[in-house]
Amino acid sequence: MSAPSMHPSDKRQLRRHFRSLRNSLSQTQQIAASEQILAQCHALTQYRDASFVACYLAQDGEITLTPIIEDAWQNGKTVCLPVLHPFCKGHLIFVKYRHNSKMILNRFAIPEPKLNVADIVPISLLNIVFTPLVAFDESAQRLGMGGGFYDRTLAPMIRNEISPQVFGVAHDCQRVEEGLVNEEWDIPMQKIITPSSIFNAS
Repeated sequence: MSAPSMHPSDKRQLRRHFRSLRNSLSQTQQIAASEQILAQCHALTQYRDASFVACYLAQDGEITLTPIIEDAWQNGKTVCLPVLHPFCKGHLIFVKYRHNSKMILNRFAIPEPKLNVADIVPISLLNIVFTPLVAFDESAQRLGMGGGFYDRTLAPMIRNEISPQVFGVAHDCQRVEEGLVNEEWDIPMQKIITPSSIFNAS
């Protein structure tokens, strides 16, 4: 059953609170968390069997996926990063990311690979999309930053049932005790992975 709908100001409060919590973590805690996330992924058949994985570059206290990216490269997986769509506002495309990828800053000052049409990977080829989030609950509901980029981008694939597995990644301190609202436009997460636990969608 969905949680009661939250007023937009409540979501703003939640975002401020949990962004502050994750930014208060020390560098040692952040490094440990990123290594523990990789260990959690090694236990997942979906990750071990994946050929194409979409990651993100951490910002604003998010858990870095650098250990996953390096592990994926070492194991012959193709790593992709989200790039702001140049023509379709509010959408993402996924582009191959290599050791020597030329990076640029997008309009949010987030690094992304310089767009080369030959490096675009169709979403239908992605096995896993790792997404950042601000907060989550035990039924794997995700509260994002509010931009809706992942929701808009992945929604058509989910409707057609050819979507990748979508795994949210978060620090343990980002869990909310009460259920988050599940708006009709929110794409479902299959799992939320934290350093200590894996939460499956209910």
